[in-house]
Amino acid sequence: MYPRANTLGIIINNNKILLEEQEGKHSKGTGTYYRPIGGTIELGEKSTETIIREYSEEIAVDIVVKRYIACLENIFKIDGSIGHEITQIYLVEFIDQNLYEKESFKVVEGSKITFTKWISLEEILHGKKILYPNGLKELLKKNI
Repeated sequence: MYPRANTLGIIINNNKILLEEQEGKHSKGTGTYYRPIGGTIELGEKSTETIIREYSEEIAVDIVVKRYIACLENIFKIDGSIGHEITQIYLVEFIDQNLYEKESFKVVEGSKITFTKWISLEEILHGKKILYPNGLKELLKKNI
């Protein structure tokens, strides 16, 4: 198996970050964890194109990429299986400014449905909520 190249888009508004809430097994155990919207970069697709596509597919909104933040390499284990992601991370914004007023967005990935929430940056940066990928919290501290 090879590392997976993916991209994530960070949206921040009023000291809150938009994150998808998920339940299940993760590298720190089992339970609730959070991650930004994003996904796998397809062959022949630039990472900026991927993040725009993923926001459209997953929560049916249009975004604009504001700036590149960093590349994050995440190697982790879940149930003894190793995972390896190389992630391009961008700061993005909604094109429609009214979307910042929505409390939540339905996330559709195939047959799986979850929801996003606006989570306070303070909760994330102080470790009160589990954020993935590993290392993203430290990147946010330096770049946001």
